[in-house]
Amino acid sequence: MGMQPPISLIQRLNHLFETVHPRGRGPFSNEEVARAIRDQGGDISKQYIAYLRKGERGNPRLHHLEALAKFFGVSVSYFFDDESAAHTDKRLEELAAWRDAGLTQQDLQSLERAGVTGVAMRAVGLSAKGLEFAKAILDQLREMEGLGPERGGSTRNGSADDT
Repeated sequence: MGMQPPISLIQRLNHLFETVHPRGRGPFSNEEVARAIRDQGGDISKQYIAYLRKGERGNPRLHHLEALAKFFGVSVSYFFDDESAAHTDKRLEELAAWRDAGLTQQDLQSLERAGVTGVAMRAVGLSAKGLEFAKAILDQLREMEGLGPERGGSTRNGSADDT
């Protein structure tokens, strides 16, 4: 397997714009990002962001990259470190799938606390029939382990919780 060429700052920054945005709307504009950074005390313009996104600024200042990273909720190492970027991109894709499925940040945190994000992530995009099939399989697994079909169902000791 050959090595892949390094991904450029331009590609990573544009990927953040394409991936990180609220549900129900498209990507943030350069103006929105610049304004939000300035509102937090930063000193970046929409033009400078456009230059970075097009590759027209060869050596960006670290404080600008830090401000952009903070805005998008990633580490500044995302722009420089391939391993960090790969990990971050995987997480961003998961978050985008959750966002597009209508889950809130609070919903996601609840799933993470329960340790079921991997299972839930696999369900994203399934048809209604596929979801029913997946639920039936999970119900069978829960029954095999002495649990009820749902979290609020019967417990290991056989008592029922119908609330």
